[in-house]
Amino acid sequence: MNKKINIAIDGYSSCGKSTLAKALSRELHYAYVDSGAMYCAVTLFALRSGFIQEGKVDEDALISSLPNVYVSFRYNPDLQVSETHLNTQNVEAEIRNPEVARYVSVIAAIPAVRSKLVKLQKRMGESGGVIMDGRDIGTVVWPDAELKLFMTAETEVRAKRRYEEMISQGVSVSYNEILSNIEHRDTIDSSREVGPLKMAEDAVIIDNSALTLDEQFQFALNQVRKVNAGQKAAPLPSRD
Repeated sequence: MNKKINIAIDGYSSCGKSTLAKALSRELHYAYVDSGAMYCAVTLFALRSGFIQEGKVDEDALISSLPNVYVSFRYNPDLQVSETHLNTQNVEAEIRNPEVARYVSVIAAIPAVRSKLVKLQKRMGESGGVIMDGRDIGTVVWPDAELKLFMTAETEVRAKRRYEEMISQGVSVSYNEILSNIEHRDTIDSSREVGPLKMAEDAVIIDNSALTLDEQFQFALNQVRKVNAGQKAAPLPSRD
C-alpha cells in the first residue's frame, strides 16, 4: 500500500466515523482530520463569545467574528492523537461536551462557517495521504477522493453507544437526552441548504449496527487495498 490516497468518511452522528478513521490512519500512517471537531470548535467559540443565547444564534455577530477564528490540529505524542486547537488553545476536551453537541449542527448549517472551513479542509488534502471524516467530505470537500465510505447505524444503536461513552467519561446525561440530540442533529444535517449530509454516488456504505469494531476496520482496510490495486471498492456483504 504505497500509494497515498485520500479517504473520505461521511455518515450520521455517533456512527463511529472518527474511531474508524483513527484506526485506519494508524494502520496506514496517514494524517487524520476530524472535520466535525472543526465545527465543534467554532461552536465553542460562539458559546464563549455569547453569540448563543436562550437557544438562539446571533449569526451576524458570529460571521463578523469569523476572521478571528483559527482551527488547527496538533499531534500529541503522549496520546498518539491529533488534538483540536482553537486560536492556539487546546480545546479537545471542551468541544466534546453536551452543550457544544446541542448547537454544532446549527452552527454547521451557517453558509459562511461552512465556506471558511471547507476551504481549509480542501487545502489539507492537496498532497494526499489524508483521512477526513464528516458530513460532506465525499460530496463537497473531496468529490475526487479515491475512496469514499458512508457510515450509518440504527438511531437507537447510535444513542446507546454515545450514552455509554459519555457515562464512561463521567458526564451526567440521560439516554433520552442523547437520543433526542441525535435525532435533532440528523434532521438538521440532512436538510440544511449548504453541504447537507448526503451519500456520494460512488461511496461504499457501512451499516455497523451489528458489526464489531474489528469487522468494520477490516472491511474498510480491504477497500483501501482494492483501490490501491486498481480495483473498484466493493459493498459490505449482506448477513442475510
